[in-house]
Amino acid sequence: MLLARSFVFIRHGETQLNREDRICGRCDVPLTAQGEAQARQAAAWLDRPWSRVVTSTLQRAWRTAELAVPGQEAVRLSGLDERDWGRLDQWRLTHQPAYEATPPGGESWASFQARVLTALNGTLASAEMPLVVAHSGVFRVIRAQLTGSPNGSRLPNATPFLIRPGLLGWQVHRYVSPPSVRRAVRGGLPADWSTR
Repeated sequence: MLLARSFVFIRHGETQLNREDRICGRCDVPLTAQGEAQARQAAAWLDRPWSRVVTSTLQRAWRTAELAVPGQEAVRLSGLDERDWGRLDQWRLTHQPAYEATPPGGESWASFQARVLTALNGTLASAEMPLVVAHSGVFRVIRAQLTGSPNGSRLPNATPFLIRPGLLGWQVHRYVSPPSVRRAVRGGLPADWSTR
């Protein structure tokens, strides 16, 4: 069970495998030029001191953190690594089985979920409002904790989300930085950055 503490989550920037609609599990691929640009753009929204920044050990996540929160130390946690998709790694997303199924030679949903929750809960227990930079699969674990199912739209690259407990359950909103940063954005916030 996910600890009832607020945090901000951002999926890494774009990779070539993302662009090609391929499964990208444990393969350690770099960001594309677009992915690096996405991470730099996210920096405007994440420009604040964070109590703790954690990433997976895969370069697409830690490089996103380096660009999105420059100058802040990020702790790399293997518990936040993307799911091991075994022999399906780098196959087209159309070959991806249901999340609850175990891929051939890969990590079971139960093992993946337990690993991610251990890393997340350790972070949430030791820091107030941390920033978590990780993967779509890690967010699916979070979604399963919040809604009971990992299914739903794939999280966009390099878009921060505020995840917080509320009186009526968990709330997930696109993260909007403090007012001083919002005022610096000419013409206000882009329409796709409104909370939902």
